[in-house]
Amino acid sequence: MHVMETGAGRPVLMLHGNPTWGFLYRKVAAELKGEPLRLVMPDLVGLGLSDKPRALAAHTLENHGRWMAALLERLDLRELVFVGQDWGGPIGLWALAKTGRMAGLVLMNTVAGPPRPDFRPTRFHRFARRPLVSDLAFRLFEFPQRQLSAVQGDKASISGDVARAYRFPLRRIADRAAPLAMARMVPDSLQHPSVAPLGVCQSFVERFEGPSAIVWGDRDPVLGRARGGVEKLLPRAEVTRTGAGHFLQEEVPGEIAKAIRGVAGKLGAA
Repeated sequence: MHVMETGAGRPVLMLHGNPTWGFLYRKVAAELKGEPLRLVMPDLVGLGLSDKPRALAAHTLENHGRWMAALLERLDLRELVFVGQDWGGPIGLWALAKTGRMAGLVLMNTVAGPPRPDFRPTRFHRFARRPLVSDLAFRLFEFPQRQLSAVQGDKASISGDVARAYRFPLRRIADRAAPLAMARMVPDSLQHPSVAPLGVCQSFVERFEGPSAIVWGDRDPVLGRARGGVEKLLPRAEVTRTGAGHFLQEEVPGEIAKAIRGVAGKLGAA
């Protein structure tokens, strides 16, 4: 796993989701420069500059959780503040539920538990399960990497060199297994393999008693409506709603940094 770090002090683990990489947190890291925090920004396996397994079956929520738990052990991260968005949320929560290393929590446009019995997958996730056509779109036509701006509140927030930076790690067709596999990791029924590990995440969050915060992009067409479910699991969390989209790190890094600073401040010096 490729990991970027900056700063010193209490560790802050910041996890991205599909199909981005640690580059997504660069603006947040800049906002936190000079704070007594050790910012740790890994690339999930299959994305960014991390290794890229070519088998779709390698990508399960439990496998990603195990890889992340191993990284936490390897870096000896303890009493950390966890910051998770998109798939980074459940992957980090599963790993932390198994290792017990979390002291503070910030969640953004993610889920922290299984879907409700009456849920319906989004159009994006239904498309990811269509035979052949989804393989062609994800592998040959760089979907969804070339459409990241479509889920933003400010479409210009992912354009030009920034858009190219998100596409760069997946420039080779052979390396594009993860975006499709991780789209299919989203449950399409209550019998889906991700449901049980998502239950582990929910139980962990429900038991968590440390400081927490929620920062949300309300203009996210993918997970914008999931905020209520996350709030129910964290009733004492400080909630910041914004007009950002799915990749809110690009649009409201100051608000995210403020939430991290607030949670870390309640914990005191590491």
